Amino acid sequence: MATDNYKRFVILLSHTGKPFTETVIRAHVQHLRQLDQEGKLILCGPFLDHKGGMVILKAMSHEEALAIAAQDPFVVQGFETCEVRTWQLSCEENNHLGMG
Repeated sequence: MATDNYKRFVILLSHTGKPFTETVIRAHVQHLRQLDQEGKLILCGPFLDHKGGMVILKAMSHEEALAIAAQDPFVVQGFETCEVRTWQLSCEENNHLGMG
């Protein structure tokens, strides 16, 4: 499938308060590496001013993005909750959504 057909999604992760373990952090990193190897990961990282983080990815549908979020070990093991939002990129390439 052409990457032009992909949509972008933001996964917002919020920490539940459950103390992280090295094991779950390593599993989360492996999950991110797998997404990167599949060409789906765009950006990711923790927030400095909030307990949680964000993953920006490419997927074919909202359902696929939800499934990816649900497979994150942080979510599976109850360390974080997630919210998935569809994201439309505004940039010079698309003339800032035609309004530039």
